[in-house]
Amino acid sequence: MQTLTVELGDRSYPIHIGAGLLDRADLIVPHLAQKRVVIVTNTTVAPLYLERLTRTLTGAGVRVTPVVLPDGEAYKNWETLNLIFDALLTDRAERKTTLIALGGGVIGDITGFAAASYQRGVPFIQIPTTLLSQVDSSVGGKTGINHPLGKNMIGAFWQPQVVLADTETLNTLPDRELSAGMAEVIKYGLITDPEFFAWLEKNTAALLAREPAALAEAIYRSCANKARVVAADEREAGLRALLNLGHTFGHAIEAGMGYGVWLHGEAVAAGTMLAADLSRRMGLMSATECARAAALFTQSGLPTVAPNLGAADYLRHMGVDKKVEGGKLHFVLLRGIGDAFVSEAPADLLQQTLTEAVA
Repeated sequence: MQTLTVELGDRSYPIHIGAGLLDRADLIVPHLAQKRVVIVTNTTVAPLYLERLTRTLTGAGVRVTPVVLPDGEAYKNWETLNLIFDALLTDRAERKTTLIALGGGVIGDITGFAAASYQRGVPFIQIPTTLLSQVDSSVGGKTGINHPLGKNMIGAFWQPQVVLADTETLNTLPDRELSAGMAEVIKYGLITDPEFFAWLEKNTAALLAREPAALAEAIYRSCANKARVVAADEREAGLRALLNLGHTFGHAIEAGMGYGVWLHGEAVAAGTMLAADLSRRMGLMSATECARAAALFTQSGLPTVAPNLGAADYLRHMGVDKKVEGGKLHFVLLRGIGDAFVSEAPADLLQQTLTEAVA
């Protein structure tokens, strides 16, 4: 097992990465305010891991209430959030009751938002079961739900008590979901870590083959990159915005195509290539480096060409992006691999990207 810490003063918490962590009550119980938890999961993950985690906790004297939600991005909404609140109120959950998110990014986001909201804040723990959630969404305290007009526009910053990334859960992950997680892994190399990007170019085949050592290394390096950024800028006042590389375009793809049609990682990959194309048109990034990025996404089984929603639809969806300031849209752009920054973009070049770099 490897452990690193998200440094946030008295709200700091550990990220444990390794195999068999679902059986480790000693990594969970010390973080409970009382021996009572509500495990929130979904219909896909529950048959795989709910009984195992429940057995681990009940064996340590913890009372467990399960909440099983429908699976998919389409259910990351108010109606599903209320199912959690219904269960908490029915079970008379208290302020010291801990919510445990057992699942991928949707479960982590919606459980964290429920924890931030219920009785104005209860503790929660992240146990991510997908590559995307292990390397990205489970770390940093961003929680929320989608709205038909915008992705993740309703939510709260609410940090977990601990993150347990059990690498064995990736053995049951569908190939498409594993590839989707690679988009967020590649992102860290592109924004700030060119050495990691070069490592990925050499080790992607091992990652897709689910070699344990390669997966553990990629998860650790991704989490270390994110933990450093979150510690410096918890609430996205500056540096943390770089973690949204490809997301402004990607969220527009998800909303425009209908939530769940494209997986989040797929949309981020195609969105990142739109950001790279815009950066190239602005004279910031070379065609050679754009090609390297595209090659790594392709090697990872990810799309590199965004769907043609029409420039007007892209702009409409991006108009509710969280990086809009004073009515002006800002993008995470690239000066090269490992060198990201936030900036406005010339309207004519943006128009070209949205009409010429899509299919």
